[in-house]
Amino acid sequence: MPYLGLGVYKMTEREEAIQAMVKAIETGYRAIDTAALYHNEEEVGEAIRSSNVSREEIFVTTKVWNSDQGYDETLRAFETSLKKLGLEYLDLYLTHWPVEEKFVDTYRAIERLYEEKLIRVPGVSNHHAHHLEKLFAKANVKPMVNQVELHPYLSQEELRAFCAENEIAVTAWSPLGRGVVLENESIKAIAKEAGKTAAQVVLRWHYQHDILTIPKSVTPSRIEENSQIFDFELSAEQMTRLDQVNKNQRFGQNPDNFSFDF
Repeated sequence: MPYLGLGVYKMTEREEAIQAMVKAIETGYRAIDTAALYHNEEEVGEAIRSSNVSREEIFVTTKVWNSDQGYDETLRAFETSLKKLGLEYLDLYLTHWPVEEKFVDTYRAIERLYEEKLIRVPGVSNHHAHHLEKLFAKANVKPMVNQVELHPYLSQEELRAFCAENEIAVTAWSPLGRGVVLENESIKAIAKEAGKTAAQVVLRWHYQHDILTIPKSVTPSRIEENSQIFDFELSAEQMTRLDQVNKNQRFGQNPDNFSFDF
């Protein structure tokens, strides 16, 4: 799975979304992260077909939404997503949130899809360690990915350590903290030292912590900027300073107490 992908949450204007995805692929992105909830799986498929890059080179992720969870329901939801994407298989399929009384059965269905080679990687999203432990008790194959809110204001050190111990890759959604963290004085100072933007420094911080990222943007210049993180390195001292801005501050909901009205 590539370290850097394009998140496409809230990309609902068809042409803008397709152009942003094609631009990202042309820039060198090789991963696109969508979800049934985002209502743009068709656009993801079209962008892949419109690009000059083969399907096999692009890592495609989508997720089963909360109202479609459960064993049989997840299998049906997967078929719907696959049809909308116009693909023969998915690279990664995730439980979007750990719906109480359903997320274990949901993951069992994802496991079956993996066993049937309809997905290359089974995973989850927004799972705390205790959610993962419940899955371990029933699963034959542990989740290989856990996608969670993660940025310098919410560094998730304990969860990252737990996932590392269990060989689960961590992907950060909202890796730039909805832009709020980019105004942090320590981050801006490090960006000035490195001759990079605050966003590039934050994405590099993720990379050096072995965290996968899926920054979202429809702006071509921002898509390019976010990809330019592999030509410099943060020092150990700079990484420590970045680690110290953690506030355990969420901008999204807590997986232990979430509620959505859509």
